[in-house]
Amino acid sequence: MTITTAPALADRDEYADAIATAVRASAAYYGSGESPLDDASFDLLVSLIQAYEANYPEHTDPASPTGKVAGGAVPAGDVAHTTAMLSLANAFAPQDLLDWEASLVRRLGGPVTGGYAVEPKLDGASLAARYRAGRLVQLVTRGNGTGGEDVSHAIGTIAGLPLELTTRDSFEVRGEVLLTAEQFERANALRAAHGAGPFSNPRNGAAGTLRAKGRAYTVEMTFWAFGAVELDGGAALPGGTHSELMAYVSATGIRTAADTAAGLTVADTLAGAQEQVDRISKLRSALPFGIDGVVVKLDSLTEQAAAGNGSRHPHWATAYKLPAVERRTRLLEVTWSVGRTGVLAPTAVLEPVEVDGSVIRHATLHNPADIERRGLRLGDTVTVHKAGDVIPRVEAPVVELRTGEERAIELPSVCPGCQGAIDRSQERWRCAQPADCGRIAAILYAAGRDQLDIDGLGERYVRALVEEEGVRDVADLFTLDRAALARAAGSEKRGAKLAERIAGAKDRPLSRHIDRTTESLAGVSPAR
Repeated sequence: MTITTAPALADRDEYADAIATAVRASAAYYGSGESPLDDASFDLLVSLIQAYEANYPEHTDPASPTGKVAGGAVPAGDVAHTTAMLSLANAFAPQDLLDWEASLVRRLGGPVTGGYAVEPKLDGASLAARYRAGRLVQLVTRGNGTGGEDVSHAIGTIAGLPLELTTRDSFEVRGEVLLTAEQFERANALRAAHGAGPFSNPRNGAAGTLRAKGRAYTVEMTFWAFGAVELDGGAALPGGTHSELMAYVSATGIRTAADTAAGLTVADTLAGAQEQVDRISKLRSALPFGIDGVVVKLDSLTEQAAAGNGSRHPHWATAYKLPAVERRTRLLEVTWSVGRTGVLAPTAVLEPVEVDGSVIRHATLHNPADIERRGLRLGDTVTVHKAGDVIPRVEAPVVELRTGEERAIELPSVCPGCQGAIDRSQERWRCAQPADCGRIAAILYAAGRDQLDIDGLGERYVRALVEEEGVRDVADLFTLDRAALARAAGSEKRGAKLAERIAGAKDRPLSRHIDRTTESLAGVSPAR
């Protein structure tokens, strides 16, 4: 389920319905990991609840998720936390950071002097790991912030949390456990081999795996620390700043947020912190794991203590949320096309959804084997991922939201381009006659901006040239007279313009003709 835009809550009934929806979503998110709402939809819903409560404080329901860790939907676990394990307040724009800084100045009674630590907000499940005398002895989920679930059965399956430290120290490290992109793909292949449904996204996969017991297979996860606290009977932790504390944790052998490509940096001013937020945001699409924001916190532990904590989140840290790169929507249809090398390419037709600043209506499905591996059906609610300029892709269906009306995706029995035979000998199916079937796509590619740059030579004209004028490959374009081009373009004027642009393509560098054109027609990549 996705919510892209919504009006303000009109009355107490809508307010009550919104609370019920948010609490159910929180319970699923922090339980099985499979929430009916994606993160962006949940954030919007909570903002509507907060706005209603600000306008009508006398109507505030004790069940409201605002002001509560995990939205108040997760009960206290069996294991009490050594100190409260809180969530973070959110910032969505530079002005929100400035407002946060102003609140810090009021709490500290003066300006921040110890700087700001900036690190990625990894999109995983929060976890506390307890070490005694250098040995990993217990894993605890965040739960409701005061107590969590014991998931020590996962010890030994999480990269970044060694069984033994390089020291004999005792302390509790806190961080995020998640599946990297590579681990996510391996996990879904492993689950498919054992007849299990795919994880809809890495975050949900990690949350579900943490709680799973008795599986016939093991899914490896990864941990990155974002903090550490003392354990009863343990010595005081070294360092007077967050960055020094994380350096100590890293030296013991535990992986920290500083060990990611995004790193941990310290800025003297909030303006410097904003620059780091922008830097990490630009790295997002290249990171091997998901992030949904950037954490900015006071570096000085003394200033952290002075700023203090609220009931739900610390006052000394905030999470700068980035635009959603993952949303949920419905898979309406699957279309098939043939590429220039004869490969059959399936494309998902989606119910439009805004992802990372653009409206997505189509996404790649890679190949028939990938469709079957992911267990996709028409009508499924699916997770769609897009980051930066990366082509959007369908990750997996949200199996828990199936209604029973979903339908199997029909794989092609003949080539969708020429209606001929299909070569199914590899995962990527191909037309059995790729030279003929992929001719239009190959000519369009060769005429593209990065190759011969024949502006105006679109698919309609190329199809007419192939079907009516006997063009077999891109070289034939240079043998056409104006009459043939006019017939394909439908007018003398357009034909003359095309003739002029084709003639201009003759002056392109030889590499544009050979490396990018001739080899593409042969179905191979240019040598580099």
